[in-house]
Amino acid sequence: MNKRNVLIFGRLFFGWLTLFAVFTQFGVSMSVGFSPLSYFSYFTNISNILVSLIFIIAAYRLWSERKPTLQDDLIRGAGVVYITVVGLVYLALLRGQDLGALLPWVNTQTHIVMPLVVIADWLWQPPKHKLEMRHALYWLVFPLIYLAYSLVRGALIGWYPYEFLNPGHVGGYGGVALYCLGILAAFFVISWLWITLANRRHAARA
Repeated sequence: MNKRNVLIFGRLFFGWLTLFAVFTQFGVSMSVGFSPLSYFSYFTNISNILVSLIFIIAAYRLWSERKPTLQDDLIRGAGVVYITVVGLVYLALLRGQDLGALLPWVNTQTHIVMPLVVIADWLWQPPKHKLEMRHALYWLVFPLIYLAYSLVRGALIGWYPYEFLNPGHVGGYGGVALYCLGILAAFFVISWLWITLANRRHAARA
């Protein structure tokens, strides 16, 4: 099996598997009375849905021999950055915590397996276009919106998707601000890393 076929089938397999994991967990969470809006307020779920759709669409375009546009590469890059942060935040802050109704295999798929697969895909098949650091600023827009949404909604309903966003658990809004600054810094550093490595791989192919 050549590289093209591996990419097509690998992206389809992991894309659909991850969507299955996310929506299987959705059913489990709904069965125990969890709010649908709260379920889709987890950055983990949003990011896994995003990269799954990117994988499935990219597989179709590769099968139909459509070359990716710069916009395609930027969307793909955003997905790589977001899912990388999901994996790192899980390992640094969330591993070992009570999973509640979260199925262990879904936890593994969404927090460990998919981040590793997406990173491997990015490095093995780098974007067609050369990326610039200003693109990292584009990728920060959604995380900023997400943090603002989570904090405002949390203040209104008393529920936060992650403990480090809850002022009552991290020493007030000052503690939340420190966590947010650290996470945003991680987004930028990871963006720089993936842009740098992608450009080197792009140059090596030229």
